[in-house]
Amino acid sequence: MEFDVIIVGAGPAGLATAIRLAQLAGKNNSQLNICVLEKGFEVGAHILSGAIFEAAALTELIPDWQKRGAPVITPVTKDKFLFLTKKHAIPLPIPNYLNNKNNYVISLANLCRWLAKQAEELGVQIFPGFSANNLIYENNKIVGVTTGEFGINKNGEHKTNYQPSMQIRASYTVLAEGARGFLTEQIIEKFNLRKNVANQTYGLGIKELWKIPDTQYIPGLVTHTVGWPLTQDTYGGGFIYHLENNLVSIGMIIGLDYKNPYLSPYQELQRFKLHPKIKPLFANAERINYGARALNEGGLQSMPQLTFPGGLLVGCGAGMLNVAKIKGSHNAMRSGIIAADALLIALKNSKPKYVHGYHAKLTNSKVGHELYLTRNIRPAFHYGFWAGLTYAAFDSFILRGKAPWTFKVKFNDHKKLQPINNFKLINYPKPDNKITFDLMTSVNLSGTNHLEDQPAHLKLLDPELQKIKNWEIFGGPEQHYCPAGVYEILNKDDNPYLQINAQNCLHCKACDIKDPLQNIKWTPPEGGGGPNYTSM
Repeated sequence: MEFDVIIVGAGPAGLATAIRLAQLAGKNNSQLNICVLEKGFEVGAHILSGAIFEAAALTELIPDWQKRGAPVITPVTKDKFLFLTKKHAIPLPIPNYLNNKNNYVISLANLCRWLAKQAEELGVQIFPGFSANNLIYENNKIVGVTTGEFGINKNGEHKTNYQPSMQIRASYTVLAEGARGFLTEQIIEKFNLRKNVANQTYGLGIKELWKIPDTQYIPGLVTHTVGWPLTQDTYGGGFIYHLENNLVSIGMIIGLDYKNPYLSPYQELQRFKLHPKIKPLFANAERINYGARALNEGGLQSMPQLTFPGGLLVGCGAGMLNVAKIKGSHNAMRSGIIAADALLIALKNSKPKYVHGYHAKLTNSKVGHELYLTRNIRPAFHYGFWAGLTYAAFDSFILRGKAPWTFKVKFNDHKKLQPINNFKLINYPKPDNKITFDLMTSVNLSGTNHLEDQPAHLKLLDPELQKIKNWEIFGGPEQHYCPAGVYEILNKDDNPYLQINAQNCLHCKACDIKDPLQNIKWTPPEGGGGPNYTSM
């Protein structure tokens, strides 16, 4: 199959790219063949975010989005920023970057479903349930992707429902895979796109969706927290967002540069819900959905070069998240808009190897300006919690982001993990099955599913290395950091070994990022597998 442009990933960045391209083609009385590949069984199935949304980016793309019925309906009515101790919640001044006036509380999954319909009405072809497993190179240029095969069993044999992979070719390939994208990381390494930029650093977001009674429900209330239950050497915080229809999303984001191998981001969220100022929210409430996703936190100074021979990067795969704001969807959409403008020029001008001007236009746009002003917030916390919080206040209220210096991340997250002998086991509370729950009960709410009779998409590059070093030095940290129970340490004849339950995987990418030996490789499973998020 051949197209003018292939877009890998139907998130806000990929769909914005497709919509803008189709709009531009229509204005120029021309037609572009645009294809969007999405590994989830439907658009939105793999989309998870908080999410507070700056609608200005949507207005730039679709000015009449309200008339068209976009699921952006709950304006933020009040902001709270709290420092938590074990028993108290102390109000803090709200930094300008956490002021959510004119923003909305949304489900990003539902917004992407709506955006997909807008794209299809413009003639964009969207193929859900198809993973992009390989890049096609010709003369050191990307000319398309190869989709994954269907119907391969664990032994690598063809089953009766076998379907071969397809080559999908295009003049340009846009990678919009989100944080730690499979093909994105390959491209970055092959073309050395991170040359002369700071290392990327990541967080892991864990989220639950609840339906609460009227007595606890305040539409549009947004709360962010720092402090308890995290220790002072662990970056992160909590959030509680009140959406429409008595829905509340609660979650935590924890920096994956933490040191303690016993730390469990999932259990930290369960503990967070037990805080005396938070627990009453869940009286007589019902938990509806659960999920997790990694997000990149490095900021502007960690952004790779955005163009490569035959294509470009958009959205959070390239690092568009504003970690100080805890928002990235608006930047992702704007990156898609800017990318589409540059792509159209390239398509008109004899299709050069590189899409010229895109990187410069983005860094000089609202996206680049916004990321510049908050570039020092996250790196400041590498000097400790109080140092980071103090600097964040100084940068926000005094410097307004215009410091004459730029902090840079000088390490990779997996190298920060320390040997287990340096720590004591964390005694997390047992689940009460009302407010806190065991991990597998939560995974069941994610709707995740993979056919068990397929090759495991989580690869151990060296099984012996995992056994000898990961267990003996770090105590098997994968059993703690994974928010889906994929990794289990089992014991056979006093011989601990790692069992991989790949069917549980939420595609969060935490293992790909945090494994201290970088011995676990996440690869795309058979298309359509993974979580099935509804309103996340």
